[in-house]
Amino acid sequence: MSSAIAAEWPEETGGFGRLRLKFRTWRRTRPFWGGLLAMIAGLPIMYFPYAKLHLAGLTMTMATTAGAGSLIIGLLMMTLGLTAWFQPLVRIFCGVAVTILALISVPVSNLGGFGMGLITGLLAGGLLCAWAPLKLQPGTEGVAETVAQGPERQYVAEQYAPEQHAQSEAVDPGEQR
Repeated sequence: MSSAIAAEWPEETGGFGRLRLKFRTWRRTRPFWGGLLAMIAGLPIMYFPYAKLHLAGLTMTMATTAGAGSLIIGLLMMTLGLTAWFQPLVRIFCGVAVTILALISVPVSNLGGFGMGLITGLLAGGLLCAWAPLKLQPGTEGVAETVAQGPERQYVAEQYAPEQHAQSEAVDPGEQR
């Protein structure tokens, strides 16, 4: 059983509890972990070509001609992670692009941020491509609409479609539809 279809806990009345539940609902409706890993993967790819290492009083600068390419690859990966969060419909494109950028970062950006950006980028691309929104189960469409709309909306729906509502009430409990 995935966490997206698990039974909900009773709502907390505090402000923090409400924010946490809203964030959880938001997180479950999009490829959150894939986008987060894509943004994290962009950081080492951008950082290491510009890093200055201090070893025993010696300063080693790793600025190379590939610095601009590394900066672009890292920024694109971070942008694709954010895009997947706020536009979940383009998750496949983002996943494929993050995977390609992670592979391109191997020769361009010091072995893909010394492997850290490469591995997290490949994982992020896989997660983004694999994520899919939940489908409603066959018997829950009406329940979800009734809960989302509230009792006053259900009453209005009955007013505008009385014949359909009357047919559903006229069926015997032993009869099949």
